[in-house]
Amino acid sequence: MSVLWGISFDATPISGLVVEFVKTASVFRDRGHRVHLDLGYDIKADKNAFFRPYREESSALPDWVRLDRPDLAGIEGYHGEFVADVLREVVGAGRSELLPRVEALAVAVADRIVAAWRRAGVTFVVVENGTLPENITYTKALYQAIERYGREEGLGRFVLWRDHDLMWQSEPGTGKYGRDPYPHAVPPVDSPHIQYVALHDEARRKTLSWAPGLHDIAVLPNTFDHSPTRPNPGFRPHFGIPAGAPLIARCTRVIPQKRIDRDLHLIARLPGVYLFVAGDPLEDPDEHAKLRRLAADLGVADRVMFGGRLAPREVRSGRAYSIRDLLAEATLASFLTSYDYESYGNPIGEAIASGVPYLTSDYELYHTVYGHLGCRAPMLTADLPDQSFVDSVAELLLDEGKRARMAEHNHRIGREHFDRDRTEQLVDDMLATRARLAVVLPVFNEAHNLPAVLDSLLAQELDQELYEIVLVDNNSTDDTVAIARSFAAAHPELKIHLLDEAEQGVACARKAGMDFAAKRLGRAAGTRYYLVSADADCRVDRRWLPELFRTMEANKAAIGVCDYYYNPEHFTARPRLWDAIQRTLRCRAVTFALFGGFPDGKGFAVDRDVYEKVGGIEIFYQLHNGRFVNHLSDDWDFGIRVRGSGEDIVYAPTSRVEINPRRVDHAIDEVITGRAYGNDGIIVMRDIRPERASSRDIDLTEAEAQQAWEFSIKDFTPKNTILPLLLTPSLLDSADVIEFFGADLAQRLHERIEEIADEMRVVDFTPIHVYKTPSYRLYFEFADEIFARLRATVGEDIGHPPPLPACFDEVPPDRFREFVRYYCEDRESGEAHNHFGNGGVF
Repeated sequence: MSVLWGISFDATPISGLVVEFVKTASVFRDRGHRVHLDLGYDIKADKNAFFRPYREESSALPDWVRLDRPDLAGIEGYHGEFVADVLREVVGAGRSELLPRVEALAVAVADRIVAAWRRAGVTFVVVENGTLPENITYTKALYQAIERYGREEGLGRFVLWRDHDLMWQSEPGTGKYGRDPYPHAVPPVDSPHIQYVALHDEARRKTLSWAPGLHDIAVLPNTFDHSPTRPNPGFRPHFGIPAGAPLIARCTRVIPQKRIDRDLHLIARLPGVYLFVAGDPLEDPDEHAKLRRLAADLGVADRVMFGGRLAPREVRSGRAYSIRDLLAEATLASFLTSYDYESYGNPIGEAIASGVPYLTSDYELYHTVYGHLGCRAPMLTADLPDQSFVDSVAELLLDEGKRARMAEHNHRIGREHFDRDRTEQLVDDMLATRARLAVVLPVFNEAHNLPAVLDSLLAQELDQELYEIVLVDNNSTDDTVAIARSFAAAHPELKIHLLDEAEQGVACARKAGMDFAAKRLGRAAGTRYYLVSADADCRVDRRWLPELFRTMEANKAAIGVCDYYYNPEHFTARPRLWDAIQRTLRCRAVTFALFGGFPDGKGFAVDRDVYEKVGGIEIFYQLHNGRFVNHLSDDWDFGIRVRGSGEDIVYAPTSRVEINPRRVDHAIDEVITGRAYGNDGIIVMRDIRPERASSRDIDLTEAEAQQAWEFSIKDFTPKNTILPLLLTPSLLDSADVIEFFGADLAQRLHERIEEIADEMRVVDFTPIHVYKTPSYRLYFEFADEIFARLRATVGEDIGHPPPLPACFDEVPPDRFREFVRYYCEDRESGEAHNHFGNGGVF
């Protein structure tokens, strides 16, 4: 499964940054990603949480968010005191004595970040406020980690880096972050791996004035769920707010910069109106005490509720009450903040999304975010509420119709500019590359073959931005992974993603790669995307991928099947073996052209939408030597499921794959006897690698060649001539198919398929235990006529069907069909499996 890793530079369990991360992460989750979040405890030193283990923090987050972090505690010299020293001496005062240690520690921290990402299998990263210069060591390390991980894993834009407010510009005059132009804050790095996001046009302008070389910086406002908010009947009684009393909600941090004193002065001039302040009073106890004294002095203490920190509006958690509950009960929402502290104003967005009218001060960026869109609200322009402002608020409280019209007006603007679909579009743009094809390459100890395979994929005569490689390592113990990483580093123009699959078996590795690629490829409307299977011991021609792509685009088929061939030079000393191979390949060319064939892992493409529609590759298991192993024919079974769903398969004869003949070379005795993949219905992958001198110079005898041909054609014909008709009888209405079989034979095949389906009470022939029996039966019943058509089409040397099993010698001719059924149902003996072979290696 793909993994999203979030990093919040806020170092708190729940905050505006964490809430925005959760919103974004929910989109990734909907796209199939698992979500990890680093709260940043080991980044900021001023929250007294450096290296503190996670405890109850997850209770404030959705249950699909897993808290995680790199292990930084063991890095000598990296600790909260050092971070605080760097902030004070380097960032604030501009001194450079600590910078060499910053650079050295950044390398060590980057190593730990990369290790954590590898451990989790990270495919995307979201950074919240990473440019905040609270910890320039970590910021430098993060940039290094992104570059290394992106390069080594062959990732494109896999990082969404969002700076919420360029924080050093929000605390003017404090000297905490130095002075403009902030020489020791780490500027954004222009990277092919990073998509930067600013909250509004002004933030984007400021970012580009500071780092003018950025190419990928988008504007994405904070977004909100605009679905209806339902009242919670227990909220008012719980907090002692009278039913029906006007209620102003203030969602904020309880700190001086938020100017909650303005709300207290406003309430004092609005008799009977209540104020609810949702914020943590422990963040600044002195400010909280000061506000309580002011409320008492103004005579409104009984109408002001400091309700503590409520669960964020956008985060569903186990807490009793949330901002959503507060806004559902509120008459108005207030945001009377300082002029130069806010960069966005999330409480306004939350009020708009909840359908609640709001009040605002004329803070610096209000018009940049909300005002220029035409949002309507009473605005405070003085230091404290004056009579004009009080009157406008009183009028709004008294006029229910005006409140409803204002709320609807603002809600309509909010849906257009601040709805979740803005985030969805950006995430989809990031997930999408120009790539239209993803080539999945399972590998297991292929160090010897892999360089040539990768070279052949690099040499495709296709724009390299249109395809990428997903290499799935299946527990290799040789240099396979090192070779893949080295190749990816040497050829950054070709995107290579390196995945691991722990469960042994090529089927498991192929599924892991295709599932990953299915999520990664784009989803542009009207555009088709393709998952392509390749084999790590085969070579692909230069036109393999472009011809497969062209055929799929032209035919709009669900699956495209390649042409497979052997290099004849490999068989120059073995003419009888070569003849047996060529006869099978010539038959295959005919039937593939007629029926499309079935996919082989050596090379096929599938439309990504069809792959997802049928549920992807399914891993089947079978007993072998007393233990469960995965079934070898995942590619074949997948093709059957696609064909059985009514989708088309197309043959691409100009898309060619050269087969590695090592199985023919090193298991020739089993090839001849049809036992190369097992027997008695057991089909398993065996590691066929050179363990002795090659037999490539030893030809077959005439008897061996005939036996090899017979097992090959017995395996081939039921699967590639009969089965397509069984799954899609309408093929027999095709003019090309009727021409091949002849009208009479085509009609009788059609009728016989319907009879067998009715006799077996079968409505779906796609399961393996369902299609084998009728395929074998139809082969026996029509073999002579089918071979006659093959001789007429392919050549007389195709000959006649292999002899029937000896058990049919005593069967009366008028009971032949009956005993064919008994033989092919194969209830006990496995003889039918062994007669037809367990895999045609030609």
